[in-house]
Amino acid sequence: MSHPVNADSTSRSTFRKISTIIFAVVAVICIGSASFFSVQSASGGTDVRSNMTLVAPAAAGGGWDTFQRELQQSLQTNDLVSNVQVINVPGAGGTIAIGNVASLPDANNLMVGGTGQIAAQIQFGTESQLQDVLPVAKVLEEYDIIVVPADSPYETMDELVEAWREDPSGTPWTGGGSFDQLVITETALESDISPSEMTYIPSDGGGEAIQALLNGTAEASAGGFADMYPQVESGRLRVLGVVAEERLEGVDDIPTLAEQGYDVTLTNWRALFAPPSATEEEIAELAQVVDEAVVTPEWEATVEQNYWREAPLQGEELDDYIAEETERIAGLFEEMGQ
Repeated sequence: MSHPVNADSTSRSTFRKISTIIFAVVAVICIGSASFFSVQSASGGTDVRSNMTLVAPAAAGGGWDTFQRELQQSLQTNDLVSNVQVINVPGAGGTIAIGNVASLPDANNLMVGGTGQIAAQIQFGTESQLQDVLPVAKVLEEYDIIVVPADSPYETMDELVEAWREDPSGTPWTGGGSFDQLVITETALESDISPSEMTYIPSDGGGEAIQALLNGTAEASAGGFADMYPQVESGRLRVLGVVAEERLEGVDDIPTLAEQGYDVTLTNWRALFAPPSATEEEIAELAQVVDEAVVTPEWEATVEQNYWREAPLQGEELDDYIAEETERIAGLFEEMGQ
């Protein structure tokens, strides 16, 4: 969904037209899924302790889907909710699911969302907005790492940035999606490099970004920890830093960008959202269910396995956080000229 920030106006126009067509096609495809989702949500009662639908706003196999299926496991294994199902509603960067959840009459539906949906609604001007649903609880954060090929001449972040400053367009970066491009843009700004001068090569997911690094198409990348770190462990990539406020437990030999002088802390956070029809009492009950789920052994194990970091936030603090993140991401898109 990303495109090079230094592309000419014709390329940008073409990309946007293609993106609009793709989003429209996906929306049509998702009508059947949405109808099924609505029917399923309405069955089996509406009490959150007896019946719950977890909505993943993407196809099976991605980060949002993984989050919801792990949450389902925690809820069911520990008898926190009697019946829990996961429904995938992909399309338009996660905003198709927002529209569906926003129209549901019952509170026993929880959609996972976060940074990716905010990016999509800003980049593509989608009709559905994250503000259309009610925040229940921010649960965790996922992090990008900055990597280069193992045989790269750059052994530190400072060495990479020095070369990047000297030749912004001749030091190409890649990433697996819009979030990665946002991280790279923020890194450029922190390095006194204009995003309009840099070369960004979009890749369709982490696997393609890794290939771009290994075949020499790109010299550096920002990518999700789960995608990139196994390649670091295998010796194919070298990690220069993690985009987090502090070092991560279990991999604390990786310095943060912030401690290296680059105040880049944009996180791929995960929060749960309910339909706007939910009452204050129902939101409180949903938040209690989430609180109970995230202290189970099953959930703690998956957090460790995926190198996630627990980052709980609820109530007005969560409302303020989402507003601040929306403003921050909008500013980064402006810097990219989008």
